[in-house]
Amino acid sequence: DDFSEHAWDKVMDTNVKGVFFLTQRLLPNLRAGATADDPSRVINVGSIDGLHVNPMDTYSYAASKAGVHHLTRALARKLGPQHITVNAIAPGPFESKMMAATLQAFGESIAKSSPLGRIGRPDDMAGVAVFLASRAGSYVTGSVIAVDGGIATTA
Repeated sequence: DDFSEHAWDKVMDTNVKGVFFLTQRLLPNLRAGATADDPSRVINVGSIDGLHVNPMDTYSYAASKAGVHHLTRALARKLGPQHITVNAIAPGPFESKMMAATLQAFGESIAKSSPLGRIGRPDDMAGVAVFLASRAGSYVTGSVIAVDGGIATTA
């Protein structure tokens, strides 16, 4: 009821428009470094909120992250023939500035709702990013990988 259009636009500009135009600006470098055996990589950050409906009213955030996921798949299809992979990581709850108040108020119950029973750690995200950036991830494109302790399976 009380969400302003300006706030909506700010979230969309950062999360969707920013991803698109940054990728566009980096294309010359991505193309220059890409080979069939070692493609260039684009790794976007989505959210599990873009994969399922969050019980909290995060309308613009969730819609923007779903947009990132779709854009990731569309760019993967477009850039794949140029030997550029495009994937996204969709984190669940992690300690961060954005999540600080939520985790302070609901952190214990959020952790309990995860099949793994905890909040994510930085190395959880880092491991997926390293995989996608490595030779092992060179044949992965158009994927959105949830790093959420299984929370998306409970929705």
